Amino acid sequence: MWTAAGSLLAWLWLLLCQGFFWRTDVRLPPRTEPEAWPSVCVVVPARDEAAVLPAALPSLLAQDYPGRAEVFLVDDGSSDGTGDLARELARRHGGLPLTVGSPGEPPAGWTGKLWAVRHGIALARAREPEYLLLTDADIAHAPDSLRELVAAARSSGFDVVSQMARLRVESVWERLVVPAFVYFFAQLYPFRRIAGPGRTAAAAGGCVLLRAETAERARIPDAIRHAVIDDVALARAVKHGGGRVWLGLAERVDSVRPYPRLHHLWRMVSRSAYAQLRHNVALLAGTVAGLALVYLVPPVAVLAGLATGRAPAAALGGLAWLVMAGTYLPMLRYYRQPLWLAPLLPFTAFLYLLMAVDSAVQHYRGRGAAWKGRTYARPDAVPDEG
Repeated sequence: MWTAAGSLLAWLWLLLCQGFFWRTDVRLPPRTEPEAWPSVCVVVPARDEAAVLPAALPSLLAQDYPGRAEVFLVDDGSSDGTGDLARELARRHGGLPLTVGSPGEPPAGWTGKLWAVRHGIALARAREPEYLLLTDADIAHAPDSLRELVAAARSSGFDVVSQMARLRVESVWERLVVPAFVYFFAQLYPFRRIAGPGRTAAAAGGCVLLRAETAERARIPDAIRHAVIDDVALARAVKHGGGRVWLGLAERVDSVRPYPRLHHLWRMVSRSAYAQLRHNVALLAGTVAGLALVYLVPPVAVLAGLATGRAPAAALGGLAWLVMAGTYLPMLRYYRQPLWLAPLLPFTAFLYLLMAVDSAVQHYRGRGAAWKGRTYARPDAVPDEG
């Protein structure tokens, strides 16, 4: 009964005191179109992305942007012809100018993605852009996406405007895991707090509009070259340097990458979960205990209370479970998923608990953050561990 009461208190605190993380109404800030549109360079790091590039790259080339814009795709040692396919797509679809570059293998201390981003930014600087759009090769943008991002950044004075792309939710496992992934992210990094003056900082790597002057001042990406969770590291570096960061949910930006089976989603989460916990066993233990108290205790209390006739335990667990499901409903609506999935959140949270433990196990086995043929034995999650 007391454990169930503790879980209910935790949920009431999350409901009211964690930046209203459960609300999904944080969209692009108010914006007006500037009189003179600034120049923008789009940097797309890509490694073995031939499967998704045809659904994503043409949307970037087709941007309806009134100012000068150019796309730089950096082929990060692909073995599937990603670079050649990008050139073919540009010839076929036209639109914004495309430059395809290749930086070679990353040196020690660099993740492959950030080494590719560094090469792309170096190519872009020759054009002297005012803004850089960092986006992934699996992200499709609506034709007015760049226009809306720039207008929001100029109107509100943000140095970073980032949107969390709407991930694909078609398979059974995607429906169970993907909305919860965004829900948990918002719980860790409440969007309303990111835009404020406090220390909370995060971005979504699939869509980051960054002021070029800010990138140079914050030494991006060099200052975060070792970060596996590079989007959060970028936002923290910008905010630490006095910049302003905004993050919200996307309406015009979608991920086209499929995660048809559980092991695809498992790998996506587990490759960086232990890095998020700074490779700290104590933090891992605290996370496991916290997930158990907050997400697993309510249904267990209900079932155990009903089975043993302990009505207070069942009632407290039921109330905690009800608050939990209620906070999950807005995210399910955003992803256009059936609302009956909300009571299943404890099951999904249990999967995430196992993914976090597996991430630590893989780390201590020397596999670290393995991704597309590269393994980072001990990546850092943030630019400044202090």
